Amino acid sequence: MVIKNILPFSHTLLEEAIQPGDVVIDATAGNGNDTLFLAKRVGKTGKVFAFDIQNAAIKRTEQRLKDEKAFEQTTLFLCGHERMKQQIPEQYHGKIAAGIFNLGYLPKGDHSIVTKPESTIEAVNQLFQLLKIGGIIVLVIYPGHPEGKEEKDRLLPFFQSIDQNKADVLLYQFLNRKNDPPFIVAIEKKK
Repeated sequence: MVIKNILPFSHTLLEEAIQPGDVVIDATAGNGNDTLFLAKRVGKTGKVFAFDIQNAAIKRTEQRLKDEKAFEQTTLFLCGHERMKQQIPEQYHGKIAAGIFNLGYLPKGDHSIVTKPESTIEAVNQLFQLLKIGGIIVLVIYPGHPEGKEEKDRLLPFFQSIDQNKADVLLYQFLNRKNDPPFIVAIEKKK
């Protein structure tokens, strides 16, 4: 397939932005899939900061990283992503190469615990400040459940309002798929 599905395309965008030794953020650790991808991409000389509000997500991510011998370059935070700026050491401010958000609920977890548009917008604003020029934020948005639809409806106007002189904002979605499929918004920092 020439056109990539959503999750593979999110990783393609990150691959373009991340080099070994870079510092990156997984704003929603979940089951550790993106955290592990990032840890492998930055290598032993890089750094990954991962956030999640659920202890189960942090434990799953930690185990996955240990199993793959990618834990030493990763720091896990059991807190909301809207606190990333205060959690990330100042030496990395303005030096983050990329960050990813997989919004919605934790797969195989409590579906009543979901990301919220207010905290996501705050986290995106903070991550944008932490990014280096040319850095990228990738958000995978899942509008297939009521809270996800509400989050989409609140986030899209926010993304559209980002100053085009400061960032390019990409929307990647499948138009002919049924049942509100997930889609990507990517933000690349210009200045």
